[in-house]
Order: sequence, then structure tokens, then C-alpha cells
Amino acid sequence: MPTAAVSTRKGLRLLASAVKLVGSILALILVVYIIFVVGEANPANPWTGTISDWAHSLNFGLDNLFTPAEPKLAVTVNYGIAALIWIVLASIVAKILRRL
Repeated sequence: MPTAAVSTRKGLRLLASAVKLVGSILALILVVYIIFVVGEANPANPWTGTISDWAHSLNFGLDNLFTPAEPKLAVTVNYGIAALIWIVLASIVAKILRRL
């Protein structure tokens, strides 16, 4: 029969995996938004609008961090950085949870 410490450790590993999964999904939303912008997806499409809304909520306010002349490059760089931040943060939190 597992002890409380073993059960807690398993729970923390499961939580760490969930944190990494959520961080990856949030980063994926930002990458899909970049693809939609670069590919000039139809803004009237409901999928495009939904991803756009989510991406604007998930970008850590970095949408105007860099302002190159080319708008597609600005979206790629700024939202790409936000996606990387989500992945790094999720990885750090997951690593901390696994070490507890």
C-alpha cells in the first residue's frame, strides 16, 4: 500500500505534466495565430476570430514589444516571444513540482 509521501509525489508529477501540457497548448494557440496572420487568414472566419482573441489575451502584453516596418514580422517576433515564454514558464513550474 502506498504511503502518503508516494501518493503526494505521484500527484505532483501528474500536476507537473498537466502544467507542461497547458503551457504547450497556450504556446500552440500563439503559433497558430502567427500562421493565420502570415497566411492572411480570413478575419471573418470564426476560427480566426477565436484564435485572435485568445492570442491577444495570452501574449503578456508583448504585441508591441518590437515594431518593425513589416506588420507580419512584428506579429511573428512578438507573439513568437510570448509563445517561448509560455513554454519556458511551464517547464520551470513543472521542474519545480517534480522536485518537491
